[in-house]
Amino acid sequence: MKNLYIALSFVAISTSVFAQNKDTKAADKLFSRYEYVSAAKEYQKLVDNGKGDGYVYKQLADTYYNMFNTAEAATWYAKATETAQDAETYFRYAQMLKANGKYEEANKQMSKFATMVPNDLRAKAYKENPNYLPKLASKESGYTVNSLQVSSDKSDFGAVMYDNTVYFSSARNGAKKNYGWINEPFLDIYKSVLGDNGTYSEPTAISELNSRFHDGTLTISADGNTCYFSTESFKDKAYEKVKSLNSKFSQIYLYKATKQGDTWADFKLLPFNSKEYSTGNPSLSRDGKTLYFSSNRPGSIGGVDIWKVTINGDSYGEPENLGSKVNTEGNENFPFISDDNATLYFASNGKPGLGGLDIFKIDLAKGSDAVNMGRPINTEKDDFGFTFNKAKNLGFLSSNRNGNDDIFSATPICSVDLLTVVTNAKTGEILANAKVSILDDKKNVIATETSNDKGEVNFKIECDKPYSIQASKDGFEGNVFAVAKSKGPTAKVDAALQPIDVIVTPTEIILKPIYFEFDKSNITQEGAFELDKLVQVMKNNDKLVIYAKSHTDRRGSDDYNLTLSERRAQATVQYVISKGIPAERISGKGFGETEPKVVCDKCTEEEHAQNRRSEFLIVK
Repeated sequence: MKNLYIALSFVAISTSVFAQNKDTKAADKLFSRYEYVSAAKEYQKLVDNGKGDGYVYKQLADTYYNMFNTAEAATWYAKATETAQDAETYFRYAQMLKANGKYEEANKQMSKFATMVPNDLRAKAYKENPNYLPKLASKESGYTVNSLQVSSDKSDFGAVMYDNTVYFSSARNGAKKNYGWINEPFLDIYKSVLGDNGTYSEPTAISELNSRFHDGTLTISADGNTCYFSTESFKDKAYEKVKSLNSKFSQIYLYKATKQGDTWADFKLLPFNSKEYSTGNPSLSRDGKTLYFSSNRPGSIGGVDIWKVTINGDSYGEPENLGSKVNTEGNENFPFISDDNATLYFASNGKPGLGGLDIFKIDLAKGSDAVNMGRPINTEKDDFGFTFNKAKNLGFLSSNRNGNDDIFSATPICSVDLLTVVTNAKTGEILANAKVSILDDKKNVIATETSNDKGEVNFKIECDKPYSIQASKDGFEGNVFAVAKSKGPTAKVDAALQPIDVIVTPTEIILKPIYFEFDKSNITQEGAFELDKLVQVMKNNDKLVIYAKSHTDRRGSDDYNLTLSERRAQATVQYVISKGIPAERISGKGFGETEPKVVCDKCTEEEHAQNRRSEFLIVK
């Protein structure tokens, strides 16, 4: 049913005059009246009677496309494209294939589309990154998405929350006449209140905003006293009567209403509506100065574009198209502007997406490109109508991912953008190309990056969890820096690394003890930091030859400890060699418990640890 607000009167009737004939007349008439359920049956009859051809297949495919029956649409587009078709047919075919997860085949159709219309923005975006789908499919948006209990077995969409009340459009009113597009009742505007227990009240229709025809979606001012809402132009007795089709065609109009007591009244038709095009799906900035909306008005890049208009009391400026960073030759719709008037969310089927409509966001303040919000906000199906209530930290979106237009909640996963800056601890100099890792509280390495020319590395971490940053660079002592628990949205760690300054005597290179864990011989992170100092000294003096001695504590048998210390010695040697030091310049041997650093009968844990060590003697 959201197709109504994507394209009521926006649908380009794709019937080619030369292809129509007396056999298709009945089906074409139903198609032209947007009665797609009935039209599909009539076209199917032609196919069943052996009268199918490229035109009939395309019409049948477009019928299912407009109802978002992706499987049937893809089937009939496949038949239609056995003969030459217009570029838009190949684009729609690709969209339906993506909606069914057939990305490789979708790319083939997009290639044909891009060849036919190389200057189309959608074609350019595809050619710039033809293999975007695997990356996009794995992108996570940082939200948890769940079905909202206000949804019914009919179309429900366009939810937006003000205070504790959710407003949305729904076809649940069985008393209303059915609309031929998908054979559901006309839409009404409803509201539901979020209770303290986290449940929503039974939705109720806002009778003063609803008419006999389609009504919704709406936006409400910050003070709660003004709303703008979409409705069909039948409300203003504006329509086009087409005698040949025995039908009346309306547009989508925007109205303004003012709160009087507990009801909406004083309805005013906005001056930039027109019976020549549609204007709908409003979103009002929190300062009340800008109204965003969708329209196919003159100046649109594609079928439906996102526009904005300034508001000054009861007067309005000239509507402005948001341009090619937002709009394409496809359809862009369902705008929502964030509380700070900086981020615009919208739906598009013209920008690279997972299939059908996808939800995008763009930072209007920075003028950056629109970004696909990724899974689970987007799926292969139609995903649209994203809104966000900052005070509640709660978003909503609409999707037919379960087969019907339903409303879903979108709860942000609490995360922190962690900035690490690596510097020289003595001089404060920025250190580029340092190795920086983020570790969880169990010391598992989650990700590793290299610092940029500003010494910076960015990680995204979960809120209220402890982490640590591990940083290292040739010529500097590696170190670990604690990251305190944070609720975000940002945090910073200054990773100041000490230049390596090792004590070298005539006989020994003195490092902090290279301790090993009990009964283990692997090099620990702390041990690696110390061995990196040895490596640096050996790189600075290529004449040095080192002999490593490894020792154990007294626990275990003499033979076992000798074997364990030998493993530790060889692990130490192998680590140094792995850093580029020639094997002939370092050797090692295990001495077991024969040379304790601390002589003790009943050793403490600390004394045992001091005896589990490696030492480095200068041989040459």
